[in-house]
Amino acid sequence: MAAGTGVLQPDAVFHTDRGSNYTSDEFGRFLTGLRIRRSVGRTGVCYDNAMAESFFSAIKNEWLHRFVFTTRAKARRQVIRYIEGFYNRRRLHSALGYRPPLEVLHESLSSQRAA
Repeated sequence: MAAGTGVLQPDAVFHTDRGSNYTSDEFGRFLTGLRIRRSVGRTGVCYDNAMAESFFSAIKNEWLHRFVFTTRAKARRQVIRYIEGFYNRRRLHSALGYRPPLEVLHESLSSQRAA
């Protein structure tokens, strides 16, 4: 979804664990086609996944545990609703100076255009 918005910079990094879906040749070709570099964490090292783990904790605790999903489609819609409607637009992040990610992104893009 991020690649479809047009805001990814060339050589952006996609960081994952060592799951077979992320280490497959097919996924590697997909990332290469998008000009995204692949980064895979070392086995048993949790520090490089701290940000992703924090996100998954937030989505589970702040959103998903409030619902009972009867279909995968309904679950998917709620995940998108959380990410696009709340997490990126309204949720304040301490690492971003208590601002939402979309605000920081727009500020970054504006400063790049001005430079």
